Amino acid sequence: MITHNVLQGSPEWDALRFKSFTASEAPVMMAMSSKMTRNDLLRMKATGTEREYSDWVQRNLFDKGHEYEAAARTILERIIGEELYPTVGTDEETGLLASFDGITMLGDAIYEHKMWNEALADATRANELPPEYFWQLEQQLLVSNADRAMFVVSDGTEENFVMMEYRPVPGRAQQLLAGWKQFAEDLQAYQPAEPELVVVGRAPENLPALRIEVTGMVTASNLREFKNHALAVIGSINRNLVTDQDFADAEKAVKWCGEVESRLAAAKQHALSQTASIDELFRTLDEISGEARATRLEVDKLVKAQKDVRRSEILTAAQHALANHVATLNKRIVPAVLPALDVNFALAMKGKRTITTLQDAADSELAKGKIQANDLADKITANLSTIRATGYAFLFADIATLAHKAPDDLQLLIAARIDTHEKDEAARLEAEREKIRKEETAKLESAAKEQQERDAAAATAQIQSDAMRTGGDPASLVPHVPSNTSVPAYQGLDFSATPSQSVTASAACAGYTRSLSGSAETATLRLGQINERLSPITLTADGLTTLGFTHSATDKAAKLYRESEFPSICAALIRHIDLAHAAHANAADTTEPVIA
Repeated sequence: MITHNVLQGSPEWDALRFKSFTASEAPVMMAMSSKMTRNDLLRMKATGTEREYSDWVQRNLFDKGHEYEAAARTILERIIGEELYPTVGTDEETGLLASFDGITMLGDAIYEHKMWNEALADATRANELPPEYFWQLEQQLLVSNADRAMFVVSDGTEENFVMMEYRPVPGRAQQLLAGWKQFAEDLQAYQPAEPELVVVGRAPENLPALRIEVTGMVTASNLREFKNHALAVIGSINRNLVTDQDFADAEKAVKWCGEVESRLAAAKQHALSQTASIDELFRTLDEISGEARATRLEVDKLVKAQKDVRRSEILTAAQHALANHVATLNKRIVPAVLPALDVNFALAMKGKRTITTLQDAADSELAKGKIQANDLADKITANLSTIRATGYAFLFADIATLAHKAPDDLQLLIAARIDTHEKDEAARLEAEREKIRKEETAKLESAAKEQQERDAAAATAQIQSDAMRTGGDPASLVPHVPSNTSVPAYQGLDFSATPSQSVTASAACAGYTRSLSGSAETATLRLGQINERLSPITLTADGLTTLGFTHSATDKAAKLYRESEFPSICAALIRHIDLAHAAHANAADTTEPVIA
């Protein structure tokens, strides 16, 4: 907190407050103040005007309030055993301002005083502080970084002294900051409106006094002039009601028309008391009275109807403004959408009598909705970024729903899905490798068998050919191969052997029994060890990758493979050599059989 060396109530203090968002203004900004509206605060901040107070208010509220505050501070210091220092401070990060009635030397506790009233004292005793007061404390605690606030209601005496301890409520500081952020945006877009005036209805023009004298007949009367003037005034009554002034004038006109009816009735009665029947007089009076009555009823209904129209217009405009704001945010958080907001314009406007109070209630509820929508959109945006940063977007097809989860719950779900996927993928890859191994072994065995048959046939043909040339017995030249001849192990393979021997060796490698297998096997066989076993043949990691074997781990620069993969490496290498040899033999079009 940055402290300011200014005296509370001084011009320097007023100047500092004007350019800052203060703690005492927090309830007003949150539309929770009974003393000022949010629109009033916007106007004051935008225009630099301050509300003026009478000398009575200054003496009996503000001056007495400071007097009670000082006396109560002394009482509180005795209770807690510490001194309290009035301070003005600004939060370095947010720029929010707070004026403290007192703060401890260590800054761990603050003091806030309010003048005595029974309702607030009861709420303090019950530890149920209304929003009109706790938003100020939340900002003071945010600015000071204190642990607690000592909220006191008193008149400076120990008899009327009630105190409660208030601590920050989780989530309220974030709501406060979001509220000031929206207020700053509204202040930036503020357009000065017509100054608010105390609306007093004006009755239509007063009619001249109606004079009638009769002596069995009308002897003197200004009835015609009165009629013309009265009907003209009645006809001029405004029926197009838009502003608070229009509604006030109309309500006044309703009362005025009623008074005209009463006066005409009285004049008629006075005339009747002087004569039994004067037809023209009665018809004229009835005509004027009827017109006044019809206008009274018309304007009275119009007032009620037009108020409902203006109420609906204000409500609809606020709903559209919020819907547009939500639509803008939804574009930012695609594919997610904002949920329904806790906003009720009709309820906020309920009980408001004037156009000004209706508009203020709608604007305050609109600001509340925007704050709520912005907060939700920020949380959803953060969740979307978290999901997309995993690199496993395909695991989260339900991202639009997951974006609404609490961040901690989302992290747990992401970790679980990725873990499950990696296990499934490892199992799938191992199954594919095993399938490839089996297919390669089967191919090698089949190729070996075919090659043996071809070699045997070629050898027999050669022997028979030699026997025919020498005249000997062909059967005596067929070599005898014992049935229990074992296949040599891979360690003894001669890679310079003929294709027949190579294929036989391939089968030997393919049939090598592995003691370790599966994805749980630790990779320990180094590339160098593989080359030692295959000497003088030398392989590289890229060469093994070409043969279908990728290292499973690394140790510094060394590439590590599973021990169980070595036989398959041998088999793949031999098959590669066989294929190269066969390709070369075909290219040379060699028809001379090779004897094993």
